[in-house]
Amino acid sequence: MNTIRSICVYCGSSPGRHPDYLKAAEILGTAMGEAGIRLVYGGGTKGLMGAVSDAVKAAGGSVTGIIPRFLMAKEATERELQRLDELIITEDMHERKHIMFERADAFVALPGGIGTLEELIEIMTWGQLGRHRKPIAIADVGGFWRPLAGLLDHMHGEGFIHTAHQVRPLVIERAEEIVPAILKAAPPPPAEGDERVIEKL
Repeated sequence: MNTIRSICVYCGSSPGRHPDYLKAAEILGTAMGEAGIRLVYGGGTKGLMGAVSDAVKAAGGSVTGIIPRFLMAKEATERELQRLDELIITEDMHERKHIMFERADAFVALPGGIGTLEELIEIMTWGQLGRHRKPIAIADVGGFWRPLAGLLDHMHGEGFIHTAHQVRPLVIERAEEIVPAILKAAPPPPAEGDERVIEKL
């Protein structure tokens, strides 16, 4: 039984300079839609955000967009937002990220800017602290995330990361391999009669 019913995708609201970034977003969205996996994302309709959302919809999938009210005019248009299956408007970024976490069974970071980096690091931090065991995948398109890997290695070498073993994100270069890798890394479904407490962040 597949325990991955939704994936939260962190990515840029711009397309970036390399066409491979946009292509990766489209490939990922198509794979999610074809697999019946709901997209949970930041609600933007531009850049990589728009590309992954459009691809999920085109492949017959469903999309939940979660966007703060103050970003609606910057990252989306009201008409395009109406195409989403579910739109959640939050009052701030903290509420947005909290709902994204609750709605997602796994996380993927495509290329993006400071906001994408912050979201990725936060979800990795929560995993390191034992707050969740949901799969995390880093789409290292064209080596985009390689500098981050170097920084994390440096932090570990300098004695500031002591529990890195608790967070092992999947680093995947080919967008076609992201969904299969996440499904393979998914935790097993709870056994019959197994009552688990879902911890709220």
